Amino acid sequence: MSSNSPKNLIGIVVAAFAVPVISIYLLVKLVSSVSTGSPNTADLAMSNEAVTARIQPVGISKASIPVAPGARSGEQVFTAICTTCHATGAAGAPKVGDNGAWAPRITKGFQTLIEHATKGFNAMPARGGSPDLTDDEVARAIAYMANKSGGSFTEPKAAAGGADKVDPAKGKEIYGSVCVACHGTGAAGAPKFGDKAAWAPRIGKGLDALVASATKGLNAMPPKGGYSGSDAEFRSAIEYMVNSSK
Repeated sequence: MSSNSPKNLIGIVVAAFAVPVISIYLLVKLVSSVSTGSPNTADLAMSNEAVTARIQPVGISKASIPVAPGARSGEQVFTAICTTCHATGAAGAPKVGDNGAWAPRITKGFQTLIEHATKGFNAMPARGGSPDLTDDEVARAIAYMANKSGGSFTEPKAAAGGADKVDPAKGKEIYGSVCVACHGTGAAGAPKFGDKAAWAPRIGKGLDALVASATKGLNAMPPKGGYSGSDAEFRSAIEYMVNSSK
């Protein structure tokens, strides 16, 4: 029988029409199944606020506040740092002014709230993601937000000069117990203690700028050089090294 018989020709024509139709049908089914399995945007984890909180850069600042280190008021810290979550309720943060949300937190006491904010709690990073905040600035921000939400905490006052008073001897003590590991040897590129040439360009930036970069960490140096004490004490160690290297 010839390969070009009428029956064979009919089969070829039918196949030519059937294959595209079946392909289109399968493609439509595939697209439909993908659409049906898409995430539920109403779910809390996929809400706009939750997503925004997750992609928010750490320590983002909404305002540049020309205030000496350590001297920012609770309202200034809230406006620059905390408003990202506490003004919107993102990531489960209690909104300022929501007395109901703040009530169980306020009952835990001022010191507990300060500890949580300083070390980090749930989705909130330590110091709200801004490591340059001093302990007192964190406390002032907590007092400001809590007092706007039914609390009655006393906001710590800023010390003269924008920093807490620390015995100068404390700086030498911290250097000898923490900073000497690198600054005594020049390890990891750290400027050696007393090396005026190495310290000169750093000192030229100003003490406040030097303290700010050391507090956040720079190159191989971890935040605050790994020191776990107060920001004022850490500053005294920087001052000790600077004064000994001028």
